[in-house]
Amino acid sequence: MDSVEKKFLKLGAENAPGQEGQQNNDVISLIGDKIPGRPVDFSHGDVDAFQPAPGALDNFVEGVQIGGKQAYTEYRGSKEIREITAGKLAAFTDSKIDPEKNLIITPGTQGALFLAMGSVISRNDKVAIVAPDYFANRKLVEFFEGEVVYISMDYLNFTSGAGLDLRQLEEAFKSGVKLFLFSNPNNPAGVIYSPDEIKEIARLAQDYDVQVIVDQLYSRQVFDGHSYTHLAAQNILNPENLITIMGPSKTESLSGYRLGVAFGSSKIINRMEKLQAIVSLRAGGYNQAVLKSWFHEPEGWMAQRIAQHQAIRDDLVTKLRLIQGFQVRATEAGSYLFPKVPELTVTIEEFVKILRIQAGVIVTPGTEFGPAFTDSFRMNFSQDHSAAVDAIERIGKVVEGYRK
Repeated sequence: MDSVEKKFLKLGAENAPGQEGQQNNDVISLIGDKIPGRPVDFSHGDVDAFQPAPGALDNFVEGVQIGGKQAYTEYRGSKEIREITAGKLAAFTDSKIDPEKNLIITPGTQGALFLAMGSVISRNDKVAIVAPDYFANRKLVEFFEGEVVYISMDYLNFTSGAGLDLRQLEEAFKSGVKLFLFSNPNNPAGVIYSPDEIKEIARLAQDYDVQVIVDQLYSRQVFDGHSYTHLAAQNILNPENLITIMGPSKTESLSGYRLGVAFGSSKIINRMEKLQAIVSLRAGGYNQAVLKSWFHEPEGWMAQRIAQHQAIRDDLVTKLRLIQGFQVRATEAGSYLFPKVPELTVTIEEFVKILRIQAGVIVTPGTEFGPAFTDSFRMNFSQDHSAAVDAIERIGKVVEGYRK
């Protein structure tokens, strides 16, 4: 098997959102009958249950009507929209963003992640990532032929902060790590890094001259009055070593427009533009116009959306904790839960397939977020409230059938 084939084998997509049809079900042996109920796909948010922010479609239509000028923007995005977006993000993150030098619009935050990592990782570079964290992080490090260095996060046993092992992070930096990559709030655990954790990450990155990419996709959807600390606001960190990624795809339900934004280091942004020019040219020109509605939702809209998600979270956490052996930390921000399941007679990958076939419930196995998480799964609770609660009941029934 050649090196290219090996590289792509590591990019298995069968457990990614919407990809469950690629799973091989031949080895699955069901115990008991199928459990009736409305199908629920917890692998991603339901934009039918939570529709896009008002004004998005109008902005898109306006972009179409503008025509060629909007369709063929600069590779890094429309100058006008970058200026509008930079102002909003600078105010939100308490940082300085020059729309000419420090910001690029990308095809989704996934596009931003690929471009940013492709702009800083060379073969054999050591890259520190958190365990658990977003499933694409590890895959992209390996695709770019870097070396993954895992940093532990004891999220279940901490009630304040994410539980990141900062001593382990410093040792990784001492060992020659070139890049640290993490999501805040964490995907899949939904925990927020404390101010002290963020300050220490900034200090360590500065002391050891490590580049940092932080994914802040869910930083607008914060529950229970928790504070949120932006890494970009930490003046101790060299701004040329930092890229922040955000976008309107989740809380604002604009995932179908495939929009992301990366801002920070002018050197890295320039590289990202050159890479984008040969990968996709630009984010969809008409779609870019939708960013005009971002951070410009009607008064009270965001507060209501957060309250609706918090209500679903509360009910799901209560239901999950009633299933004997389950452990779950309540989400502090975002739309993810990452419960730990009791010991089962099947692997977590098999359990996920059984759950889909027998109960009509789709979740993502924990091993996508780190090889050690063989007893966990991720669920996005941005769903119809009653359907999500009913799905937890079915999960409990399936667990009882396969409990060791």
